[in-house]
Amino acid sequence: MSAIRSTGGKAEVALRSILHRRGLRFRKNDKRLVGKPDIVFAGARVAVFVDGDYWHARVLRERGPAALGERIKTANRAYWIDKFTRRVARDDEVAAQLGALGWTVLRLWESDVRGDPEAAADLVERAVSGGRKQPGQTAGAPSSSTPAEL
Repeated sequence: MSAIRSTGGKAEVALRSILHRRGLRFRKNDKRLVGKPDIVFAGARVAVFVDGDYWHARVLRERGPAALGERIKTANRAYWIDKFTRRVARDDEVAAQLGALGWTVLRLWESDVRGDPEAAADLVERAVSGGRKQPGQTAGAPSSSTPAEL
């Protein structure tokens, strides 16, 4: 477990690199926000999470608890199923809390970002450009997105 990185994974670094090249400036892992998003655009109020497929239970989100149970082949299956279920619930709660504060939340799957980082950057760039306030413009209603599919 100690070898598992919580920040700076390959997908996250690739996405940040593309966003920076495009002239977008952001903060990394901002501790002031709940959930410590991987990439934060404070001016546009956009929080981006790059979730690992395994650790954030993509199979549970996409195919349900039965599929997750089939994937886990350890003696302490119940422990791991409960752990992944709690993590998915926590991710949803973090997104809801940020959304209530007026933030747009993007959750991207690591494998999707690694497969097509440019498409992931396009998605983030659209959210950021849509969230920036123009002079004299008032902020709209808060929005939040579920795990984005590229």
